[in-house]
Amino acid sequence: MIKSEFVKNLAEKSPHLYVQDVDRIVNIVLEEITNALREGGRVELRGFGAFTVKSRKARLGRNPRNGSAVDVVARRSPAFRCGKDLHRRLNEPGA
Repeated sequence: MIKSEFVKNLAEKSPHLYVQDVDRIVNIVLEEITNALREGGRVELRGFGAFTVKSRKARLGRNPRNGSAVDVVARRSPAFRCGKDLHRRLNEPGA
């Protein structure tokens, strides 16, 4: 599912809201998650999961084409850990 489909589904389930308002709400939620992660924080949505930031140290890598050494800079990557409720619901029989 892409974001526009997600917004459309939410708008259909909430007929009292305009699609533009639902889109704005989704963008605000995603922006807040992004801002919290950018600051090194953690975002936990009970029953759904938790977003965290993983830090990777700088290292020496290899170019796969010619095998030469390449410096790989340190970086941060987002990580998601599934919540117990979501995991249980995904693995229910007949789901």
